[in-house]
Amino acid sequence: MAQISDNDLDPEDAKLVTLARSARARVQATEGAAVRDTDGRTYAAAEVSLPSFTATAAQVAVATAISSGAEGLEVAAVVTAADDLAEASMRAVRDLSGDAPILVAEPSGEVREVLG
Repeated sequence: MAQISDNDLDPEDAKLVTLARSARARVQATEGAAVRDTDGRTYAAAEVSLPSFTATAAQVAVATAISSGAEGLEVAAVVTAADDLAEASMRAVRDLSGDAPILVAEPSGEVREVLG
């Protein structure tokens, strides 16, 4: 998998990766995510793991966007050390936008793949 350099990333998309990294670091989570809705608003979140439920960072970010009135997504970014994006994360993004690109980045912020 080829990594995408910061020079090849749109500045607004790079901002999403930064927001996802910050959400992850804030609570020392294994995963952080950020989404941008079709109005240009951004939402960032970390994964949630409680005795009563768990949610991926992307699921939380999408839920936050929906609860704020978002009708679609332009792009999503997930920062994770996992080898693959969780299926639940992919489904959450696809539920709100069937074709939004999903940037999957290393904890360092290097985007390792874009899922279309």
